[in-house]
Amino acid sequence: MSTTSVANDASVYNRLAELDASSPEYATKFVDRLLDAASCIRASDVHLQPTGAGIDVRWRLDGVLQPVGVFPRGAAADVVSRMKVLAELLTYRTDVPQEGRIRDRRGNVEIRVSTFPTLHGERAVVRLFAAQGEYLHLQDLGLPDDILARLSELLAETSGAILITGPAGSGKTTTAYACLRELVRTSEGGKSIVSLEDPIESAVDGVSQSRVNPTAGFDLAAGLRSLMRQDPEAIMVGEIRDRETAEAAFQASLTGHLLVTTFHAGSAAGAISRLSDMGIEPYLLRSGILGILSQRLVRQLCSCREPISDATGKLNLTVTQAWQAVGCEQCLGSGYRGRVILAELLQSTPTELGRAILSRSDAPQLEQLAIEAGMTSIWQRAKSAVEAGRTSPSEVRRVLGFAK
Repeated sequence: MSTTSVANDASVYNRLAELDASSPEYATKFVDRLLDAASCIRASDVHLQPTGAGIDVRWRLDGVLQPVGVFPRGAAADVVSRMKVLAELLTYRTDVPQEGRIRDRRGNVEIRVSTFPTLHGERAVVRLFAAQGEYLHLQDLGLPDDILARLSELLAETSGAILITGPAGSGKTTTAYACLRELVRTSEGGKSIVSLEDPIESAVDGVSQSRVNPTAGFDLAAGLRSLMRQDPEAIMVGEIRDRETAEAAFQASLTGHLLVTTFHAGSAAGAISRLSDMGIEPYLLRSGILGILSQRLVRQLCSCREPISDATGKLNLTVTQAWQAVGCEQCLGSGYRGRVILAELLQSTPTELGRAILSRSDAPQLEQLAIEAGMTSIWQRAKSAVEAGRTSPSEVRRVLGFAK
């Protein structure tokens, strides 16, 4: 494995490589050591990919997939089977995808396992959620103070929709759960709070949580319509995925219910355009949306950072100063430790922005109007983070691209 990889702490690879692949306990020990190491190093995902040469193991650290190593080919099936046993999946079914959870592991880390048939055997991806006690509340997320204050105010409203947007891996679900806990905390048991999820990622005391079952006709849209007869005051919908769910959600937000949900979109303004393209009526968007929180996660520079002296190193970002990653023992050679949240909060108000929504204006125009109304964009947050030495230009470009 690479000597420059974050995952190349030799003890991790060596402790797995030293196991006897012919031993009947090989798979059990391999999985235990791998999951313990992944939890210790705070990996978010572990990938087990069978190949012609063996089983290629990688894990995701601070949003970046890093190699751990390639291990004996004959052990691949046994290792994946062991994961399936722990996740209570059907070990004899290797021809269909499966999903499950691993329960009661040390450290109170929630673990989800997904398997998928491939050319060389079953591929498994293990997702490790933050240990209990981490990222539970809004103030733990690292949101900018102005957004944190305004989001808390929006959660105190009695109707309307709060959308949390961003690509996969941007922390949307973590923020949605923090919003749920904020609702429970501020209501002190005085509100009926329910959720519809697929799947339920974490149990939240004080919330009546339901997992949808599309094969039985219990999908998000049908569940939302039924929930209206359950006298809810606040609803969390795991994700808006289609027009039917979106329409049901916005109708709920206009009839005296506070709704929190997630949605895949590149920006806050882009979320409005996407919903409009899905066929959602503009009046629903303008009247139903309280706010759209768009967020990204970028890696945070380690203290071993060094200033960038030449302009080319700033990668065309209009910043006065910038730092770059170096790498040391503390950050395991990556130059980064932890992540920083970049966010923007768009609010639909009866101003030029509201009128632009009604007239189906495109995303760039909506974003410009939102900025003129006081929104600080994600790009502005990113540039401020670069100038403060919290992240690097290359990391901003990796996450946000080169569009600006």
